[in-house]
Amino acid sequence: MSQILYIIYLLSVPAIVMLLARKWTWIDRVSPMAVLYIIGLLVANITPWLADESLLSLNNFVGNLGIPMAIPLMLISCRLSGWSLGRTIKAFLIGLGSVLTITIAGFFLFQSLGNHEQFAQICAVAIGIYTGGIPNMGAIAQGVHMDQATYLYVTSYDLIITGLYLVFVICFGRPVFRFLLPASKPQASATLPQKTNDTPLRHYSILQQIIIPASLTLAIAGISYYVSTLFSESLSTPVLILMLTTLSIGCSFLPWCQQINIQADAEKRQAHSFTLGLYFVYLFCFSIANACNVRTMDLTGSLPILWYILFIIFGSLVLQIILSRLFRVDADTTLVSSVALINSPPFVPLVAALLNNKDLIIVGITIGLLGYMLGNYLGLAIFFILT
Repeated sequence: MSQILYIIYLLSVPAIVMLLARKWTWIDRVSPMAVLYIIGLLVANITPWLADESLLSLNNFVGNLGIPMAIPLMLISCRLSGWSLGRTIKAFLIGLGSVLTITIAGFFLFQSLGNHEQFAQICAVAIGIYTGGIPNMGAIAQGVHMDQATYLYVTSYDLIITGLYLVFVICFGRPVFRFLLPASKPQASATLPQKTNDTPLRHYSILQQIIIPASLTLAIAGISYYVSTLFSESLSTPVLILMLTTLSIGCSFLPWCQQINIQADAEKRQAHSFTLGLYFVYLFCFSIANACNVRTMDLTGSLPILWYILFIIFGSLVLQIILSRLFRVDADTTLVSSVALINSPPFVPLVAALLNNKDLIIVGITIGLLGYMLGNYLGLAIFFILT
């Protein structure tokens, strides 16, 4: 019974917040994601639900379904003519350079607080995480022979600090980045409606706007998942994201998708399929918040590792903002690039929804996939240089 109630809670709260955003404009201004994050954190830390391992597993399972559903639904409702490869590569190189510079600088700053080789290992693993993702982390940790205790500290502190970074992005990222960096150039073909309560398209049936896109999304997710299972565990996540993105982009050029998307741009409204994709993004965000039980977080381990990871994440962010301002990279692209590298590609749709810019989905996922491909090489190379 508790599992059924928990599923109802997980699935209904994002939908209710989306509906309330149509009525109460303050939710739209604050961002439905911020509201959901606060609700999830409060529930996770006040109620005893997360003490039940089965509910926690259920929460993670439902949340993990969010992104494989959101990416196709959002991408097939995009017209990708506004996407710029040059802008994407520039943002990726700035983000990559920032992570490498701060991580290596941090190694020389913090190694005196602990063992030289241990911090070289942490440096290598951090490069793998913050240029690629968790799959790179595991592979590099094995490659540099990191002991289990250090690995546990790194993973625990990474979870805490990237969680804090995500809270910062959701609550303050849009105004802070847009204040510090040049405004994004408007792309008529790639900009979402400015409010979540825009009227959906009226001239297409529910069959065309929801049932067909949802069926197509299920097919894309199923094919992508099957293909990802053919690869090793370290490659399965990058392959899944790559397949989801490629198949979704291909489907966005289907004639009926093009017709709906062109009309959406002309009428400045959003298709039902995109609204459904937005719901899955909110579901993913909500599940993350519900898994953050601060009572279970242990900060009594090796504190120098905590300071080092904190320095990497927020130091690389500051350097990335400085370089982006110097090289005239716009605010939205810089933010999605930072999240794609620090938090990994599955968080890209969340940022695109936060910034009301569909064009950022393909930009961020491209940056994240490039990081996945280079992360292992860079991490291991830096380790051997430092040792």
